[in-house]
Amino acid sequence: MDGKAAGTFDVREFRPARLLTNAHAQTIGGRLLRKPAAPRFERERIELPDGDFVDLDHVMTGQRAGDSPIVLLMHGLEGSARRGYAINTYHELAARGVRAVGLNFRSCSGEMNRHPRFYHSGDTADIEHVLRLLAERYPDVPRGAIGFSLGGNALLKLLGELGDEVNALVSAAVAISVPYDLGAGADSLDGTRIGRFYTSRFVASLVGKAEAKATLLAGMCDIERIRASRSFREFDDAATAPIHGFAGATDYYTRSSSIHYLHGIRVPTLLLHAEDDPFLPGSHFPHDQVRQNPHLTAILTRGGGHVGFIEGTPWKPRFWAEEHAAGFLARALGARALRA
Repeated sequence: MDGKAAGTFDVREFRPARLLTNAHAQTIGGRLLRKPAAPRFERERIELPDGDFVDLDHVMTGQRAGDSPIVLLMHGLEGSARRGYAINTYHELAARGVRAVGLNFRSCSGEMNRHPRFYHSGDTADIEHVLRLLAERYPDVPRGAIGFSLGGNALLKLLGELGDEVNALVSAAVAISVPYDLGAGADSLDGTRIGRFYTSRFVASLVGKAEAKATLLAGMCDIERIRASRSFREFDDAATAPIHGFAGATDYYTRSSSIHYLHGIRVPTLLLHAEDDPFLPGSHFPHDQVRQNPHLTAILTRGGGHVGFIEGTPWKPRFWAEEHAAGFLARALGARALRA
């Protein structure tokens, strides 16, 4: 474990579940085995300054006391605030006396957003807008944030951009399975057959969204190039970059990779990552940046895949990352654990 931000935070060694001992079993199993009972949600539409919108999912678990801490959750690429890992996190937080709100990025709540744009790994404006809204609503309540994969990258980038100003918005954060170097992650996936399989699933979903907005996007990008995309780099060069104002995929990766912003983070932040993460192998993990910033604590496990971290057995799984993330945030935010 690198860093000092964890303080007295208790860390339990990650032990992979039986039959799920390699990176891909953990990654795929993480998607298939996370089937928790969903809490009751209350959806709220937030109108954004540019005329678009995002949807928030408030988790109705009984944690409505005025002094209970509150955490904002950001999901991963083409996910939502109601994915299995998000729901697990809500339950773990609630068990520790912490309320939660899930942010659905633009186009991810089940309804397409209005504008000729989407969301991306470096898109921090919407997250900041929602965090400021929560700060206005709950000025005297400890607040935190957690992001998974793409959501974790965007969260870390925002924390670094804000520097000391972040203390007015959040007191602690967690980022899980983050692709800190977007270019390295994209190229790593493209270099293996299983990596190209993962990529194809995401790219197909992204291409479908672009096709649904073909009329709005006309003149901004080449729809035929988007349709022909087979890798993240091809899609980002054809769609993400021109739609969101980047010169190309390389420019997008350089300006959006959270590795370049970690030095500016000024709140206790826990980074959970597996060395065998196929979306960003441990060889690209930002060890130097963590050592140089006392606000960062990294737990790098040997196994766990990408948003996997499954313990126990496939028939009775436990989810190590969600437990540790909630424990860290509850301690950092001063939550009072609930009785069973």
